[in-house]
Amino acid sequence: MKISEFKNQLTEIDNFSIQLPNGTMIPAHFHITEMGLLTKNFIDCGNTIREEKLITFQVWLAADFYHRLAPSKVLKIIEASKNLIGDADLELEVEYQTESTIGKFGLDFTDGKFVLTPKETTCLANNHCGIPTDKIKAKIGEIKEKVACCSPDSGCC
Repeated sequence: MKISEFKNQLTEIDNFSIQLPNGTMIPAHFHITEMGLLTKNFIDCGNTIREEKLITFQVWLAADFYHRLAPSKVLKIIEASKNLIGDADLELEVEYQTESTIGKFGLDFTDGKFVLTPKETTCLANNHCGIPTDKIKAKIGEIKEKVACCSPDSGCC
């Protein structure tokens, strides 16, 4: 989701709520502790220099159980960060503490609430790696063991 869509959705709702990818709601007393512009300069395995920019915000839980972020307050946070972020309509990335580490998520909007979406890694230079395109997105559980074309006692081998 781009920042423009996020802001538009905020103007259409009364309550700001966020759902985790597994369907669990983040407790309503969450804070947005930071918002910023993330710039990543890197080189991929095909030796191409790349730059990625996105807007990031961090969701955090404190012990103040009566805290609530109204959509209007989130819009004020975005406005306050404009000197840093500027007017670029960039993708949003949300950081949230998972069980063992900080998780980075995309953002979607469904049924009046924001939903954190999983992010995945990929090869950006698959034409240089020699990995067939159909193998790049394979998940471990989807990989099938190769089976011989015939059984050992069939006489074909």
